[in-house]
Amino acid sequence: MKTVLAALTLLAAMTTSAAHHGDILTNKQGMTLYTFDKDMNGNSACYDGCAAKWPPHLAKAGASAKGAWGLTQRTDGTMQWTYNNQPLYTWVGDSQKGDTSGNGVGGVWHIAEKAHKKAEKKVKASNSGYGGY
Repeated sequence: MKTVLAALTLLAAMTTSAAHHGDILTNKQGMTLYTFDKDMNGNSACYDGCAAKWPPHLAKAGASAKGAWGLTQRTDGTMQWTYNNQPLYTWVGDSQKGDTSGNGVGGVWHIAEKAHKKAEKKVKASNSGYGGY
């Protein structure tokens, strides 16, 4: 009985934790998007070998951003999608929709999650009147 109760408690804690973290952001193919702790001020710090393992989530020419979504220019001139001013990437270790094997890699890669409406409004208010450049 103690084992069953412990298992149910653990399951409840995991379910609550997952619900607290919000929705995982994905690209159009359904692959998980990640953020990188070393990115600063909305600019990517992931190039060369890093970008080979963590392909940037690139925007098509003429793409426009809305709400928490944004764009940042990479050093090669391509545009990369951002969310809440954090550049977004996929991970070569994920092979199918729903994979999240890149989460926590090196302690600096994290699943990008959709902000709650309240948090999005807070970011929008703090950025009002500031072009970011």
